[in-house]
Amino acid sequence: MSEFIQSVLIEYSLVTAFAVVGVLVWDSHLISVKCTRGRLHGSAIAILLGLVLSWLGGWMTGGTKGLSDIPAFAGIGLLGGAVLRDFAIVATAMGVHLPELRRTGVAGVLSLLTGVFVSFLIGAWVAWAFGYRDAVSMTTLGGGAATFIVGPVTGTALGARSDVIALSVAAGLVKAILVMVGTPFLARFIGLDNPRTALIYGGLMGTTSGVAGGLAATDPKLVPYGAMTATFYTGLGCLLGPSVMYFLIRLFA
Repeated sequence: MSEFIQSVLIEYSLVTAFAVVGVLVWDSHLISVKCTRGRLHGSAIAILLGLVLSWLGGWMTGGTKGLSDIPAFAGIGLLGGAVLRDFAIVATAMGVHLPELRRTGVAGVLSLLTGVFVSFLIGAWVAWAFGYRDAVSMTTLGGGAATFIVGPVTGTALGARSDVIALSVAAGLVKAILVMVGTPFLARFIGLDNPRTALIYGGLMGTTSGVAGGLAATDPKLVPYGAMTATFYTGLGCLLGPSVMYFLIRLFA
């Protein structure tokens, strides 16, 4: 019976992957509500559990692709691959009113540029402080400080080592969790109570999951605005990381 189940899971590996991810996300949101009262968003818990499962898969099989090295879960490698990742990058938030977006004007553009450059430079400086002195590693970890999507995209484009790419994902995850948890506490002090400031905040922070989760705990009506510029931030980071930021960091590395 177990062999039959395993053969079905392997044959329909992509369906299996959707089922595994669905159960993981459902459990993560349950943990968020029951254990953190919603302060730590379910998406952050899901990412953390996904990293743990990836490590377990690699440890159990001795492979390099995490849980997808187990034949029954091979579809996770496709589900979490570059195609759907890039689709997530270009996905935009629904519910945004264009007049509010235009009203942000120069401040919104400056917030995007400031957020991307500051995150990259801080991440590169921390990488240098911990002994990663080559420009590729510094830029990859700088991308991770931007978001956990920009890091691996930048690292893959530059040919970074797998351990450096993994660290960039971890850095982005930590940032997402900090933004998610800290936003509700900081909102009152920084005037985060209207669409314009939400747009600017999303441009400065950049991590879409962190901004969306934090704004959801602050005021759900602000989520689409913050998520919009945070999505732009991710795309801009993926564009500038392997090009402008790499050559800029290379000048000083």
